Amino acid sequence: MKRILLSLGLLLTITGFAQSGYEIKVTFKPFKKQYIYLGHYFGKTYPIIDSAMLNDKSEAVFKGDKKLQGGIYLVGYPNKAGFFEILVDKQQHFSVFADTATLRKGAQFLNSSDNTLFTNYQQHMADKGKNISAAQQELKKATSKEDSAKWTEKLEKLDKGITEYRGELIKKNPGTILSVLLITMKEPQLTGRLKDPKTKADSLEAYNFYKEHYWDGVNFWDGRLAYTPFIDDKIDKYFAQLVVPHPDSVIKEMDRMLGPAGINEEMQRYLLVKFVNRYLVQKYMWEDAVFVHLFEKYFAQKEYPWLNAQGRKLITDRAYSLMANIMGTSAADIELPDMNGQIKSLYSDTAYYTIVAFWDATCGHCKEVLPKLDSFYRAKWKAAGLKIYAVAKETDGSKKDWLTFINEHKITDWTHVYYSKADDKARIDASMPGYSQLYDVQTFPTLYLLDKDKRIIAKKLTYQQLDEVLQLKMKGL
Repeated sequence: MKRILLSLGLLLTITGFAQSGYEIKVTFKPFKKQYIYLGHYFGKTYPIIDSAMLNDKSEAVFKGDKKLQGGIYLVGYPNKAGFFEILVDKQQHFSVFADTATLRKGAQFLNSSDNTLFTNYQQHMADKGKNISAAQQELKKATSKEDSAKWTEKLEKLDKGITEYRGELIKKNPGTILSVLLITMKEPQLTGRLKDPKTKADSLEAYNFYKEHYWDGVNFWDGRLAYTPFIDDKIDKYFAQLVVPHPDSVIKEMDRMLGPAGINEEMQRYLLVKFVNRYLVQKYMWEDAVFVHLFEKYFAQKEYPWLNAQGRKLITDRAYSLMANIMGTSAADIELPDMNGQIKSLYSDTAYYTIVAFWDATCGHCKEVLPKLDSFYRAKWKAAGLKIYAVAKETDGSKKDWLTFINEHKITDWTHVYYSKADDKARIDASMPGYSQLYDVQTFPTLYLLDKDKRIIAKKLTYQQLDEVLQLKMKGL
């Protein structure tokens, strides 16, 4: 019993001396009586989280009751024209000494082993960088094969030395933020025939090996990654070069990252913000399914303290605009009056292919594009069994403008319907989405290509691109 009480007393003593929150004392010469700033990396942004006034001795203190998320932080100059980096992790009570006259050589630190290690690493890399630059210059000046081989070998040895140095740092300092950064920066090393593939089989094996080991040692639940510039570029490269450009592949990879990231609020926030910003406006037609998946799995039934009402509305509205027109799904039916006032349904036509064209009679670009679209239709598409269902949206013009344009340009072989402001209001008043929302019409003209079952084959392409898709479809590709 006595031993238990002693242990408990020791625990209380240790706990009582534990430091809470953060306190970073900064001496930043030659500045005085000016504010400096504390920020951090977050993707491609640098949010400022604290500021402090320098006294007449160039001293200031960043202080807070809550511990900071570990990562690479930025101490900003008084005029915000620059910054220098510091590491923040488990030790959050330390001192920094910086002088603009010597800052290129790095700041100095007291009571921060992470920053001391980081400073030594930076100095080592700077020295090795000079050696590499010198060797590269000698290689450029080489006039013989022997000299070229000599300096190439020298560069390879220097590169190998850096790799080994980083490996030793990781091994000797496990779990430190510097180790996490070095692991994130690492790329899979291809050797032998994989480094210099001779056959398609070798190339495929090299690709599979590289992709399989791309994230070795990287933990997506580690919030420190969110506060570095390295993870952002690494993710961009992964999706651009290693992930198959298909919604199923992209969704699988996003979920693989976001699953473990859910443990850490900052890492989850970073990934969700990154993916939402990337797929909010689609670069490729199939990316609509990616954004809808993001919404349905991560936003529809969940609340986040970092997401305000305006941001949630933006994501929700965009998702609902895309849900009705995802590639490969059936297009929403449209029922509007034609030039004779008769209701014409999109689905009433049994054409093998249908182009749905949303346009505006007062739109300058529409006036340029529609006659060209009609030329393609008459020259190629009509004979292939394609028909055009044109929806004229009333904006600043009138029904007369609509009819005049059609007759003047002799675009009379299409199915023309008029989407008046009154019809649009009637749908909204009846709690039905407008046709513009169902087809995510944000610019005029907006073109869709549908198959015989009115499934969406292509959308939001130019008429030339639609023609290319149509030719491929007719060839069975």
